[in-house]
Amino acid sequence: MNVRKIILSVLLVLFTSPFAFCQSELLKGVVNSLAFYKQKKELRFLVNAKKSIDSLLKLAPDTNDLEKNVYRAVVNSAILYIDSTNTTGQPENYFRKTVEQVDILNTRKKIYKYQPEMDFTRECLANVYIRKAFAYARISDYQNAGVMFMKAHKYVPSFKPLNAYIAYTNNKLGNVTTAEKYYDSLVKTDSTRTDYIEAAANVYKAVGDTAKALEMLKRGRKLLPADKFLLLDEANIYNNNKDYKSLEPLLPQLLDFNANNPDIVFVAANCYDHLYQYDKAESLYLQVIDLNSSAFEPIFNLGLLYLKKSALKQGSEADKNLAYAQKWMEKASEISPNDTNCLEVLQLIYKKTGNKDQTEKINNKLKQLTNQ
Repeated sequence: MNVRKIILSVLLVLFTSPFAFCQSELLKGVVNSLAFYKQKKELRFLVNAKKSIDSLLKLAPDTNDLEKNVYRAVVNSAILYIDSTNTTGQPENYFRKTVEQVDILNTRKKIYKYQPEMDFTRECLANVYIRKAFAYARISDYQNAGVMFMKAHKYVPSFKPLNAYIAYTNNKLGNVTTAEKYYDSLVKTDSTRTDYIEAAANVYKAVGDTAKALEMLKRGRKLLPADKFLLLDEANIYNNNKDYKSLEPLLPQLLDFNANNPDIVFVAANCYDHLYQYDKAESLYLQVIDLNSSAFEPIFNLGLLYLKKSALKQGSEADKNLAYAQKWMEKASEISPNDTNCLEVLQLIYKKTGNKDQTEKINNKLKQLTNQ
């Protein structure tokens, strides 16, 4: 059964918070350059902002000047995020040095005074790490991709898609227990995305915990009861477990969504068959055959159904159902001539109808097949 895949998308940082900063007159040139960048989207204004803050620190190289160092972090992280191809020609260690600077700033006692600036800086660095992670993921280097996602998570722990990305890479690496933990953290709220629900359910199925997988899917369907994929996933689990009682309530909606899908219609027919609702099963088997006349299983099952119905009827009704059983079982045998189950059912039918020639013919064929 097909499922959707999580699409990895980059966290987009909008230049909003930096321009609400309260800055001293000394930093006016820096903030004005940032504002010009926001207005014109030209990288040269970020370069101007860098020149301005670098000149201020060069004139007064005071590492304890918290405000200046915060604005240097703002400018440097903005360039790292925006200038992904390094057209501004920053040195090779530019990213590492900026990360170190930000980490030191985060330990300063009065850093809380610059919360908007530091939030912006952390988001920019997280974006750079996410971008690096995607580059690794594109070449299937999930080990390094996971490391980059974890580093991004340190800066923006509340950004939920990162939990999905971390879970995704761990699942690719076979670390299903870790993947389970991160997926579980995604689906504990009432606003989670259904593709996260599906991914979490798939991880639980991979470790054999179908009960937890069902819990995830039910939570998702509670949020989006009309979601076709979640419905299919839940139905698939019940069908695989032969839990037809649990599958039955899903069938009307399942058929409504998949009226022309022979595989889904067959699942519904088979479910009703096992629940002894033979009239519904008969109608659906016929629908499957109409959709795909060359499929063996629905034709074989329909023949069996008529055989079961013949045993429940008397007189002409029993004879009619037995004739139907013979008709469909012979058709099934045409599709798969060496299927022993089909031949054994035909053998039983011919014995019931007193057809000695056909009974003998089936006996000989079964002997040949079982002796091979």
